[in-house]
Amino acid sequence: MTDLDQTIIKFDYDKNFKNDDYYLSKSNKHVFDFLNAWPKWERNFVNVTGEKFSGKTHLMNIFLQKNKGVKLEGKSLQNDDLKKIKVYENIIIENLSPDVDEKLLYSLFNLIEQDNKFIIITSVKPIVNISFDLKDLKSRAKNFILLNIEKPDDELMFAIILKNLSDRQISLDDKFIEFIIKRIERSYSKIYDFIYKIDLLSLKKKKSIDFKIIKKVLGE
Repeated sequence: MTDLDQTIIKFDYDKNFKNDDYYLSKSNKHVFDFLNAWPKWERNFVNVTGEKFSGKTHLMNIFLQKNKGVKLEGKSLQNDDLKKIKVYENIIIENLSPDVDEKLLYSLFNLIEQDNKFIIITSVKPIVNISFDLKDLKSRAKNFILLNIEKPDDELMFAIILKNLSDRQISLDDKFIEFIIKRIERSYSKIYDFIYKIDLLSLKKKKSIDFKIIKKVLGE
């Protein structure tokens, strides 16, 4: 396992956010580097995709720490948001889903293009794969630059498990973490589910984690 110090980038921002570190690996570095190159983008419309817990919100918070902007929730877009975005250059819409108000979203896209603003949309699946009813919205979706946070590689899995267990005052030798990585599904959701269950078991049993407990949580 490589030196994790090389994969950690520390950011000083709102401590209410879950983590104050962002771990870079080949799974997410291309997305981070692209966002960090703002405003030198080929197009002003960007879609960042990735499964739940893959770090999309974390990346958006990092971006807004460096660049002024506003963040809106895709599920609760309102007409007032069209006025709100007027004073911002960067607009972020998080968790876009098929049940969005399509006419409102289309109007928002028009305003952004008209005023030469930038928009980043986060979603689980690419915006071009969302079945919009509005034909013009389908057409606009094709104009987005698509950036996908890939499934975590071994390095990123190691960092996530180590950091989250440390946050819970759970200490594990590298051999245990490497054992977990070889057996757990390569999914952010599964990793966080594993961490949650290990935390519960360690509190319940009030003893250090061993192979027996790890195998139990893994379902072996």
